[in-house]
Amino acid sequence: MTQTKGLVIAGLAGGSGKSVVTVGLIASLVRQGKVVVPFKKGPDYIDAGWLRLAAGRNCYNLDPYLMTEGTILRSFYRRSREGDLAVVEGNRGLYDGVNPEGAYSTAELAILLKLPVLLVVNCTKITRTVSAMVLGCLKLDERVDIRGVILNQIATERQRSIIIRAVEHDTGVPVLGAFPRLEKDVFPMRHLGMIPHQEYSGTDQALSLLARTVSASCDLDRILEIAAPLTPYAGTEKCAGVEPPPGGRLRIGVLQDAAFQFYYSENLEALERAGAEIISINALKDTALPELDGLYIGGGFPETSARQLADNETFRHSVRQAAEDGLPIYAECGGLIYLGSSIVMHGCEYPLAGVFPIRFGMSDKPQAHGYSIFMVDGPNPFYEEGAEIKGHEFRYSMVLEWQGVPEELALKMKRGKGFAGGRDGLTKKNVLALYTHVHAEGTSEWAAGLLNRCRVRLQNG
Repeated sequence: MTQTKGLVIAGLAGGSGKSVVTVGLIASLVRQGKVVVPFKKGPDYIDAGWLRLAAGRNCYNLDPYLMTEGTILRSFYRRSREGDLAVVEGNRGLYDGVNPEGAYSTAELAILLKLPVLLVVNCTKITRTVSAMVLGCLKLDERVDIRGVILNQIATERQRSIIIRAVEHDTGVPVLGAFPRLEKDVFPMRHLGMIPHQEYSGTDQALSLLARTVSASCDLDRILEIAAPLTPYAGTEKCAGVEPPPGGRLRIGVLQDAAFQFYYSENLEALERAGAEIISINALKDTALPELDGLYIGGGFPETSARQLADNETFRHSVRQAAEDGLPIYAECGGLIYLGSSIVMHGCEYPLAGVFPIRFGMSDKPQAHGYSIFMVDGPNPFYEEGAEIKGHEFRYSMVLEWQGVPEELALKMKRGKGFAGGRDGLTKKNVLALYTHVHAEGTSEWAAGLLNRCRVRLQNG
């Protein structure tokens, strides 16, 4: 078997088109018979979902804020060796991080992984200035190995020719593709990103269009040439999670439908390694929860399916009854909303599961967005008190009505907004619901805590 190679695809800013290019590149290579292992830098779920579709295999997140360097290296090298090419899509601009020095940026990740960078540049209403931008990226940190440029949003053949000649003359970096301006957006934007593929009509057609466009506008052979053979990794292979105890596997339900889509592949795999059988459930269509040992409700956009969620009354009631019966339930963000009493949108109120007496609403502006840290300082079913957990928040929802007080919440936010009063984590019996998302390979306590609670409940009858 040939040695696996790797490549980072980065942009100058969010909205540069790197996701369109990356999805198209992967889809095109897969159609040529290549096995591509996709990765997404940062905490993004939506891009990762599209990368997974294009590759036909799981996409994994590499996040230098949520994960240690050793964890990133273990995840990347262990999973990359399953394919011919590992493709890492960056986030935001190449050097954008959490501070002026660019900490946790795509550039730092490329340096850590010792991978070359293919830079995507939006060329709307611009020609030779592209050279200046590429030169700036080359000079800012010479440890970053920029080996090629993809031009995006090219309007005319004349513009394409001028930019290619300018960039290659001024910078010495080859232009390996010129992605044309398409008649319509393949991936319409909502909030701060693309529409999730679960809500997208015509995913196969979109992937085929992008694959054809990349094949016609990019030099795939040269792109494969600039990818670098992966450096052998001598670290341990231990993964986050716990070894499953003897006995049968636990049945863990996971709501996976158009409303609840935000799940890291690593989280589901961590549950499986720790002794879970994942049971996929559709909150929009299933009439009730099946027999389960635990339930995981991830984030997503329940507001876009509010009417269907409300109309599925028997399913809502089964979730509320399961919570009352003590079923361990872990709910993040959209899952937290679903466990509330209702959500109000455009003057209409839609009833939800009713585990917690909370009325939610929606804002046109983000209510929380970014990395977070919480300290566990209250009783809860899954985390030990005193634990400090890194995560991230991304929400447009807001709390319209809640009769509780922040002191009732189990988690203290050291960074981020949380649910109310600088705190997060509503609890009821074996339920923990919070706005914060966590990544299992940055939070080894997560899978172990959830499944241990499930086992304790079974042992206690």
